[in-house]
Amino acid sequence: MLSVGAKAPDFTLTDQNGKSVSLSDFAGKRIVLYFYPKDNTPGCTRQACAFAGVYEEFRTLNAVVIGISKDSSTSHQKFAQKYSLPFLLLSDPELIAIQAYGVWQEKKNYGKVSMGVVRSTYVIDPDGIIEQALPNVKPDTNAAEILDYLRS
Repeated sequence: MLSVGAKAPDFTLTDQNGKSVSLSDFAGKRIVLYFYPKDNTPGCTRQACAFAGVYEEFRTLNAVVIGISKDSSTSHQKFAQKYSLPFLLLSDPELIAIQAYGVWQEKKNYGKVSMGVVRSTYVIDPDGIIEQALPNVKPDTNAAEILDYLRS
């Protein structure tokens, strides 16, 4: 994981509509950048729907919500349509942003060790500096936790 106070690495990835999106496109805004393992899995769906449920509040706080996983743009498009997700989902199959942000890590699941995305969230300030770095976030409380932080 990157540290609070570090410059957020820029990247360019493809969104759910096949459009190239760079982090630098959002200069001057706060960015909520959350990394998740896989579209349409129970935890990831709950997390995305929680962000969608309070999305307008993020917008009133001038914050952009962006979700990133290894899934394809096509998978993201189906996921976003199925759950009416109003924010960007970026596809990172080459692990460009996932590795730059240090969320590709060893995971243990039922005794089996493998590499994967650790569910993590960053808040990036309008100047591109990481102001919050949260590893191992809970899918059900992550959106509310970030919203509370932004309000304070």
